[in-house]
Amino acid sequence: MTDSVALPGPTPPSARQQQRNAFRRRRTLRRAVVGTISSLVVLGLLVWVVTSAPGWPRVRETFFSANHARESFPAIRDAFWLNVRLFLMVELLVLPLALLIAVVRVVPAPAMAPFKFLAAAYTDVFRGIPTILIVMLVGFGFPALGLSGLPTSLFWLGTIALTLSYGAYVAEVIRAGILSVHPTQWAAGRALGLGYGQTLTRVILPQAIRNVTPPLMNDFVSLQKDTALVSTIGLVEALRAASVYQASTFNVTSLCVAAVFFIVVTIPLARFTDWLTIRSMRRQGGR
Repeated sequence: MTDSVALPGPTPPSARQQQRNAFRRRRTLRRAVVGTISSLVVLGLLVWVVTSAPGWPRVRETFFSANHARESFPAIRDAFWLNVRLFLMVELLVLPLALLIAVVRVVPAPAMAPFKFLAAAYTDVFRGIPTILIVMLVGFGFPALGLSGLPTSLFWLGTIALTLSYGAYVAEVIRAGILSVHPTQWAAGRALGLGYGQTLTRVILPQAIRNVTPPLMNDFVSLQKDTALVSTIGLVEALRAASVYQASTFNVTSLCVAAVFFIVVTIPLARFTDWLTIRSMRRQGGR
């Protein structure tokens, strides 16, 4: 039996490196303390300016009434579940639609020219029309056609409208990611014997999606907020529920409660987007 060879352990950092690490830790701690203190001071000044204003008692009763917040909370909470379901459904539909449109626009085959024209027209039209107008056109226009097979559920009409609108935006983001991949990656894939489709799916798309993940997340943050637009076609989501309560009490606190629900969902998505952006920057910088 042969004797096992002991592998050398990791080399401990030198004294100079230990000093650098300690300095970086102190600098990071000092920056965190200074940033926290300055943020608290600025926030405290803003709170003092607002609460010391002559009209603050009336504003507090109109916008931040605890009683109205408690009364409106259950209805808004139940209605917000519709926003969440709508957001998840649209996101699942937008990704394959946008990927298809982006791939069609970058494929160089001459036979794809009609489809490339339709894909370009789709992105131009639906990015040019305001999302609220698309919601209204789909929500009121589809039922008016009277065609069999078209959905009549307001939920699905809102889903179709948001998918058409955000599919155009996300398609352009993915297309930009595909075009950002260096041409040598295409050449490398073809040199390995991969076909055009294999090179696209196995070499180009993974890099493209990784490059555009942060802007994609920003689009989804906007999508979560824009789910409130379906209230224009009659769906009772969080904003509509808050508006109904506000119309019956002439108090705006319910709208602030609805805003809190959206904030609770969008802030984690925004911070996750920031984390992805920082990670991408560090990876591209080699750090």
